Amino acid sequence: MTETKTQKFILKLFPEIMVKGSSAKKQMVAQLYQNLQTLLKPVDEAIAIKKFSDKIEVVTPITHVDSVRTILLQIPGIEQVLEALQFDNMESLDAIKAKVAQIVANEIKDKSFVVRAKRTGSHPFNSSEMERVIGGYTLAHTNAKRVDLHNPDVTVRIELINNQLNIITAKHDGLSGFPIGTQGDILSLMSGGFDSTVASFLTMKRGIKTHFIFFNLGGIAHEIGVKQVAWYLWSKFGASHRVKFISVPFEDVVTEIFRSTGETYMGVTLKRLMLMAAERIANEMEIDALVTGESVAQVSSQTLRNLALIDQVTNKLVLRPLATMNKPEIIRIANDIGTRRFAESMPEYCGVISKNPITHGSFKRMEKEAQRFNYEVLNKAVDNAEHIYVDEIVENITEHAPIEIVKELDSTKHVIIDIRPEEQCLESEYETLKIPFYQLKTAFKKLPQNKEYLLYCDKGVMSQLHAQFLRDAEGAKNVKVYRP
Repeated sequence: MTETKTQKFILKLFPEIMVKGSSAKKQMVAQLYQNLQTLLKPVDEAIAIKKFSDKIEVVTPITHVDSVRTILLQIPGIEQVLEALQFDNMESLDAIKAKVAQIVANEIKDKSFVVRAKRTGSHPFNSSEMERVIGGYTLAHTNAKRVDLHNPDVTVRIELINNQLNIITAKHDGLSGFPIGTQGDILSLMSGGFDSTVASFLTMKRGIKTHFIFFNLGGIAHEIGVKQVAWYLWSKFGASHRVKFISVPFEDVVTEIFRSTGETYMGVTLKRLMLMAAERIANEMEIDALVTGESVAQVSSQTLRNLALIDQVTNKLVLRPLATMNKPEIIRIANDIGTRRFAESMPEYCGVISKNPITHGSFKRMEKEAQRFNYEVLNKAVDNAEHIYVDEIVENITEHAPIEIVKELDSTKHVIIDIRPEEQCLESEYETLKIPFYQLKTAFKKLPQNKEYLLYCDKGVMSQLHAQFLRDAEGAKNVKVYRP
């Protein structure tokens, strides 16, 4: 392909947007446009975004193509992302065929190809004629092997909009779903495991502004772990909107459950109390619905009867996107969206584990169990809940014991640890170890402790969180963050 100073992306909208009424469709396209403005303008003010009734076009300086592509593939509301070369003032079919042949010559050398064209506007030719003429000319003026209408090695895709020619160079599947901000707000009960993270992703993908609530059952390590995955989900799929992270201290609630509740009903009681607390906080935030990661299973609190007992305590709509999913399906999604490693390495916490959990609870028995609980304990926990914005998580975690950031390296004492999950490793003349974040807790204990270890990641957020975790949970004093 020829070099160009800009790259054009054509964004095809999620099909469910296109079948909405004109007013709803217009509102959703406008919201997607606003979300793109929020995410792309900080990358470069020169990025141009133009909306149409059935698509959005983004033109970016060539230096930002990779970062813009990554953002576009993670924004809910986009079905396909097409990369295109744009040529204006293409007024004749002769000009079009010559330009197409010039651009694709190298790509189709010694290969079979077919031309597929879409046309918008008034022209003295139709799409089929375009395909025939361009295909014939290209075959005659390049080193292509042949035209193959059914099983080509290369499909040359072009779009002609009035006199503007777009030659499609790549096609990617988008995230689909509705633009965030079009479907209201929801409060997600987050434990940081496979289920709650996937459930939160699915509500974000559906266009719901997803806030997070975490019930701390005892331990800074678990809270930091959940804050990590909440920040990851938000930064990757929902950063077009600010959302909150609420942490509710639930240790005393657990103690009261042990005091007041029969052991077979402890698990169900804990879930009921979580919903009650979440409902109160959702009311304060003017949120109408809650989301959990529960699925239907013949275990503990996930049977249909026990789910009914749990929902009995709230008037809020409770969504369970994973209700009918199997565990392998959930793990596959977690792997696809990048949360599997978080879930696998999530620190354990002290919860309520019934020795003989009831699987078909009684409404009458549940009522009696509930009457023995002291709800002042629950009210106090909700009153002491910590509310922060997700984008403030790092600042919040380190405000009491900030992790030092190192910019200049000392080869006599510093060792860099690249904690990114990707295969690449930071290139440095200094000693550098590759330890993905999900292996860090175990691997760090085996390292010589007479050196200072500098954690490194792309944006510095994950390294800050993991350094704080190693300090608080493992007592490590020789951990800092490297930001060159």
